[in-house]
Amino acid sequence: MTTDAGRAAVPAVPGVVTAEQIVETARSIAAVQEPDGGVPWPEGHVDAWNHVECLMAMTVAGLTAEARRGYDWLVRHQRDDGSWPMKTVRGEAVEKNGESNHAAYIAVGVWHELLVTRDEDFARAMWPVVRKALDFVVDLQTARGEIVWERSASGSPAEYALLTCCSSIYQGLRCGVLLGEHLGEPQPDWELAADRLGHVLAAHPEAFADKSRFSMDWYYPILGGAVRGDQARERLDEEWDTFVVPGLGIRCVSDQPWVTGAETCELALALDAMGETERALALYRDMQHLRHDNGSYWTGWQFVNERPFPNEQSAYTAAAVILAADALSGATPAAGLFREAGRYSIPVTDPDTCGCSPAASRT
Repeated sequence: MTTDAGRAAVPAVPGVVTAEQIVETARSIAAVQEPDGGVPWPEGHVDAWNHVECLMAMTVAGLTAEARRGYDWLVRHQRDDGSWPMKTVRGEAVEKNGESNHAAYIAVGVWHELLVTRDEDFARAMWPVVRKALDFVVDLQTARGEIVWERSASGSPAEYALLTCCSSIYQGLRCGVLLGEHLGEPQPDWELAADRLGHVLAAHPEAFADKSRFSMDWYYPILGGAVRGDQARERLDEEWDTFVVPGLGIRCVSDQPWVTGAETCELALALDAMGETERALALYRDMQHLRHDNGSYWTGWQFVNERPFPNEQSAYTAAAVILAADALSGATPAAGLFREAGRYSIPVTDPDTCGCSPAASRT
């Protein structure tokens, strides 16, 4: 079908969602976009990671003008060190620390936008923003290779790294490398940082704070591309019954009767990236009970109380639905974004002999 941008190839997943429904879902994101271009959480704050994900989804559905307003927001709010405030409300920073994974995701968004729209001028205009952001990220890498999760407003790096965040950062660094090569400005330091980070993600779980009750820590090393092959299959099989609730989706946390749409769609993306298309489709189909009449999606479902939890529809959930539809349907030139994330994954080296420093001291 034709979209606002005059472009065909809107995703549709036969028997699950139509192209018209995908556009409706994208419009539910645009409906909450603020006048300055920010796409907030339901509680009202904007963070750069979820904001970028929403822009990617709107681009997939052809809402290019709305997406570009969102990229303008990122340009205006990026700080001199390359980061964004952790939380921004109505244009004002309310939590001023800068998260490394928030900064890294701009590279995924700009690379995705280039793949879909082929707009070279946009990519070149955004390149200084990406370069500053990824330099901020790489500066937070430790001697062993993990990247700590934030830098405080006073300039102090955090004392630990997070597995989910680093998995997303890995994809961001790989997209940044591809973008730099495309623009004739290769960044070997980012490539080296990605190699080191990928090794730690695959071989050194001790490098990260324990957040294993969260499903994201389970599948994100696969989604981000650092883990593939037999290791990925073993990882998924190990916790499948812990997190997957047949017919409903996946739990956000292992110890609560609560399935969430965004996490379910992200696991579907991870499965698709591994070539597990049937399991991906089944999960994607299962989570459609969260669809609202206006095309938005409830954030989650508490299946003991049998009611939405929290009582909200979130733009980031709608965005994950759209990106998963694109991957499953192959509709846009960016449909393989998450599959391609694992192209450069490195075979796991024995952690007992790899020589990595056990300390997380920074370089």
